[in-house]
Amino acid sequence: MLPVGPTVGSFDWLVMTFKSHRAWKDIDRKTRRLYEQGLSLVANHVLKDGSRVGSKKITDFTRGFVDAIYAKLLVVKETDESGNVVLRERRRFANAAMTACRRAWFIGQRAEERFVPESNPFSKMGLKARKAGEAPRETPTATWDELVAFRAKAKELGYGSIATAALAAWEWLQRAEHLLGAFRLSHYRPPERLDAVCVVHPKNGEEAWWPLFDEMQTKPKAHPLFPELMAELDAIKAGVVVGLDGLMFRRDHKHRRGKVPLPWITPRGELDYFRGVVKDIIRAAGLRDELSFTSFRHGGFTEGADADMTDAELRAAGRHRSARQLPTYAKRTRKQLISVALKRRAERRKAAD
Repeated sequence: MLPVGPTVGSFDWLVMTFKSHRAWKDIDRKTRRLYEQGLSLVANHVLKDGSRVGSKKITDFTRGFVDAIYAKLLVVKETDESGNVVLRERRRFANAAMTACRRAWFIGQRAEERFVPESNPFSKMGLKARKAGEAPRETPTATWDELVAFRAKAKELGYGSIATAALAAWEWLQRAEHLLGAFRLSHYRPPERLDAVCVVHPKNGEEAWWPLFDEMQTKPKAHPLFPELMAELDAIKAGVVVGLDGLMFRRDHKHRRGKVPLPWITPRGELDYFRGVVKDIIRAAGLRDELSFTSFRHGGFTEGADADMTDAELRAAGRHRSARQLPTYAKRTRKQLISVALKRRAERRKAAD
């Protein structure tokens, strides 16, 4: 008995070809999960004739057919508490599904060019991230006072590692998945570099050794650049067996299951439990409910912009290759606008003189 697979040349077969290709393994876990959800959404969509999209031949996929599928997936029907049918738009989810299908088609055409047409109907769809006139969605940015309150409550509840990780996200502008899944004990003040830390950004493959002391100040001794954070990281590293390497941040709370502190990130790269704990701490501290762990990273970017850091300095700190990404993280604030106005007036006085 052999398992029956999808018909060669069908959309289900294209998805299977994509997942068996080496390019699928090179995709990070988070993006891979989004691709799986999007491909499943398209493949399992039922057409008017009662058939699934996944069973259709890819040679029958035209641009008009794909646009019609996108229009159906864009809007979903829901029933409210009163029993009324409400239409809700899920633009980000539908756009992500089309992006996954476009990638699957390109990989399938490269792997099986005899069966996959060269013209990709999922490309150049003109997808828009939001409706016309709709304000862009921004991640809520935390203030320094909110970070202090969050860290105090996290320590009070026994989550010292989360308190330290939040400060590291603020100071070193790192994402949660990088701090909890890539930042190791050996990255912080190794024997060959006792005055530096390796800040890892796996998303773009960037690594940078950050100095931990002010090298310009040598008398009587160099001052630490991150005194609070370094004290907490030194304490974490001191509590680990000498010579043992591993992730820096682990579940150190006393009410955890098991004696060995497990990593916050799962083997599949998921942080659902961690994000749930962060939300509980935010609510226990009485902070804004829309805040998340990402808000502290954005707060660090915004603090840098308020401190008149140049675009080059912000890109160096966040390891961004393009300045176009900075407005997403470094939010515009009143202090920046006031600084701009003062600098412009100063420039006028220079011209008048």
